[in-house]
Amino acid sequence: MSYYKYHMFFCLNQRPNGDDCCALHQAQELFDYAKKTCKALGLDGEGKVRVNKAGCLNRCAHGPVMVVYPEGVWYTAVDQTDIDEIIQSHFKEGRVVERLVIQE
Repeated sequence: MSYYKYHMFFCLNQRPNGDDCCALHQAQELFDYAKKTCKALGLDGEGKVRVNKAGCLNRCAHGPVMVVYPEGVWYTAVDQTDIDEIIQSHFKEGRVVERLVIQE
């Protein structure tokens, strides 16, 4: 059994050479919002949800990028509404938000 039911990793990578990266697409702001929202809803902590920072997840073209385990679902989000949908659908209802899944 995993310590967390869901573990969300947000790419917050900033490329020093100016190449496209998640940091250029409001990744930090979305990370902060996801963390704050999960806490406010009582979803954080043991057996629940953990929202973590990550370095480069090597999916820069889709930024901002996050991955949710244990399923290994890769998401992209453009605003707080997308984060709200991931929290409601994936974390609270156990349903993947298909429209935000990064397609291979």
